[in-house]
Amino acid sequence: MRNNFAKNSQHVTFFPNKFQFNNLFIQLFYFIILSLFGYLGLKFSNPRSSIKPNDFDLFYTSVSASTVSSMTSIEMEAFSNSQLILLTFLMLVGGEVFTSMLQLFLDRFFNFTQNHSLKNEPPPIHINHIELGLVSIPQPENHNNNTNNKDRIKYNSLSLVTLYLTYIPSAKQVLKSKGIKIETFSLFTIVSTFASCGYVPTNENMIVFKKNSGILLLILPHILLGNTLYPSCLRLSITVLKSVTKREEFTYLLKNSKEMDYDHLLSPIHCWNLVVTAFGFNIIQFLLFCSLEWSSKIMEGLNLYQKVVASLFQVTNARHSGESVFDLSTISSAILVLFIVMMYLPPYTTFLSVKDHTNIDVKKDQKCLVECVVLSQLSYLVIFIIVICITERQSLKEDPLNFNVLNITLEVISAYGNVGFSTGYSCSRKLKADSMCKDSWIGFSGRWSTKGKVTLILVMFFGRLKKFNMNGGKILAPFHAIVFGTRS
Repeated sequence: MRNNFAKNSQHVTFFPNKFQFNNLFIQLFYFIILSLFGYLGLKFSNPRSSIKPNDFDLFYTSVSASTVSSMTSIEMEAFSNSQLILLTFLMLVGGEVFTSMLQLFLDRFFNFTQNHSLKNEPPPIHINHIELGLVSIPQPENHNNNTNNKDRIKYNSLSLVTLYLTYIPSAKQVLKSKGIKIETFSLFTIVSTFASCGYVPTNENMIVFKKNSGILLLILPHILLGNTLYPSCLRLSITVLKSVTKREEFTYLLKNSKEMDYDHLLSPIHCWNLVVTAFGFNIIQFLLFCSLEWSSKIMEGLNLYQKVVASLFQVTNARHSGESVFDLSTISSAILVLFIVMMYLPPYTTFLSVKDHTNIDVKKDQKCLVECVVLSQLSYLVIFIIVICITERQSLKEDPLNFNVLNITLEVISAYGNVGFSTGYSCSRKLKADSMCKDSWIGFSGRWSTKGKVTLILVMFFGRLKKFNMNGGKILAPFHAIVFGTRS
């Protein structure tokens, strides 16, 4: 669950008929370089076991952490403490908290360039997209205040999780038996949750804590704060700051959200719609999940309270953090289809249509070859699924219970949404017994061929950069603006 904040909005500036390094290229290169850096760090650091994972799986893991996708091809407990710290760093700088600061710097740079070097050029083209991602704001002080507030929340959350793991014997014993430091687990999990990544240092993700309702409740709010409810919490924090400080800047921000040109600073009605939609989706998922799974095997050993908390935690993670307290391979197909829909939906989806900012108004008479070949994001995902079905066609024939279209679709949409949900792989589901097959706590894609994994890496990058879209997912529109100089 990645567009956290992974998953999100962008303010792109283009200058007609001038070649510019736009944000799409910059962020693409940024994530590629970050993934290579993470790969080298993992490669030249010592794992916990004496057997080192292969290089491609290390790169795959690095891409997953950098794009906050949390797709796994290596058991998490194979990583040493230093490698877990490195993965924490990748999730932190790959999330929108860090990239928003980079975006703020770039916007300032482009504005400076425009004001000092392009005084005679036509005004820049502003492209705004509604999907969770941070853009420049004319009030850097307020941006820093909100960032500081979020850092303070992270610190308090880290402290609470650490205290819980220290003083609750059952939770403490889990980490002790696995040789994972409490401080490392707390830092790793909180950063992963805020970044909407979904990585957890344990092989089983949060399944080992499904009876520890306290830690699930501590983590649960951060899933919402770091993603679907960020605009609502941002507006609430500004309202609180206005009441406490009495500063006019905060009053101006609240009354002039459109003029701020900041897509996360939404109107009150839009913020309320986001809240209603987020909780509405959660209620729908919760009711369906409980109706189908309440008496199933995955609920064995849980009391009423634990069932409610675990179910709520599971369905909330479908948008878009990806942490799991249940084995998805044992969940009914109807629930998996619902999860696929939830992972595909953008974080800012609302039941009611609300327009806070003026979006792209492309002239209908401006047609070109590029516009004709552009497909929707759903179309690209269908192509990716077909390609993976081709690369894994042998396994689809020989191992249909593990390799089926539903599981592949869930894995692809999960990578696209930067969520991390996976049905995993079980040797017991193979039609032909294989003594060489050994079960491991890795994602379903961890059993794919190299070609299949390469395709999923492209999906992770595509999903992380899906904010650069317009008109229903047309990702090539920025290229059209550069090449043909079209104005919006």
